[in-house]
Amino acid sequence: MADNSVNRRRFLYGTGAVGIAGLAGCSGGDGGDGSDGSDGSDGSDGSDGMDGEDGSDGEDGGDGGSQNLSLRVGTSAGGTQDVGLAVERAVSQESDSLEYSTIESPGYIGTIRRMANSQFNAGITDNNSLSKALSESGAFSEQPVERIPQYGFYAFPYSIYVIARDGTDIETFDDLAGANVYPAEPGYSTRATTLDVWSQDPTADVYDQMNIQNMGVGDAPGAMEEGTIDASIAYGTPGVRYTGFVQEIASRVDVHYVEPTDALMESAESYDGAGTGTTSYDDWSIAGTDIGTDEVFHWNLEVNYTFNPEANPDAVYELCRVVDEHNDVVNEGEAQFNDFGSTADMLASARENIPVHRGAVQYYQDNDAWDDSLTEGDSA
Repeated sequence: MADNSVNRRRFLYGTGAVGIAGLAGCSGGDGGDGSDGSDGSDGSDGSDGMDGEDGSDGEDGGDGGSQNLSLRVGTSAGGTQDVGLAVERAVSQESDSLEYSTIESPGYIGTIRRMANSQFNAGITDNNSLSKALSESGAFSEQPVERIPQYGFYAFPYSIYVIARDGTDIETFDDLAGANVYPAEPGYSTRATTLDVWSQDPTADVYDQMNIQNMGVGDAPGAMEEGTIDASIAYGTPGVRYTGFVQEIASRVDVHYVEPTDALMESAESYDGAGTGTTSYDDWSIAGTDIGTDEVFHWNLEVNYTFNPEANPDAVYELCRVVDEHNDVVNEGEAQFNDFGSTADMLASARENIPVHRGAVQYYQDNDAWDDSLTEGDSA
């Protein structure tokens, strides 16, 4: 994986399939997945008939070109929903053919489950959750889904690193062994991705010695202030802002950057469910505080627009066109959405193990941006 530095909102990430350049921002919500923090791992399959719908994928149904193009997009609450609504506004302004509806969904894993149950034909979810759905691991080990969304385009990252309370003598990742470490609230996608990175070789020995703290994000700043948390993850989207509880910690407690070890960088770069990168701290400071570093190394929860296999390819194509040709309109609505430097940047988080929806494939091919290492998904 490539590891490239970031300057303001333009940054490069390394992934398992494609060298990537994305431009993004971040949400102010506390949920690692842009929601209330839940990743949908309660096992809900969406069978409650959300929003009174009958489980159809929208009025266009299949591939028929004569009907109106329609996408119902499952979107977590909070920052992720802010991104979805910005895209919806751009579609409303810049497309004469596509009908886009934002449907609130319970987190990224919950979105995958509801898409499998035909609650909606599109949704915003993350690479780590998609990879686990494909491999039937993690939250999908006991409750797998028969249908898995296909990749469309990169929406935004949540980038993650570690800060420690001053006075703890924690300077590097290795010093977290034996410390009280807060990787965000249980159920947060940022927490799940962080623990997945830390728990593999060559960092598993340090992770096994950590005292992982399980409180809610609302309690974390006070616990950090009282000294019951020694170190916490810090995350957000580079160049825009951090999630709320991280900003509160930095405003209440003197904290410093925990230097990554070679082992941590190796774990992050080798983990298929995350990307990596570096960001200038001057371009992404926490509440204006000095944490003692010029740049931060981070692992990234990569958040994508995805589509069910039967989603109308013309609708998917049109959405790709709008966010590409009118990327500035989306960014004006929500800076967290990626600021694409080129059409190819829309594939920045694409992975070889995650098929790409055929409507998106056609768009990339028509714009000379398709990567032949990727796989086109099957139709329904």
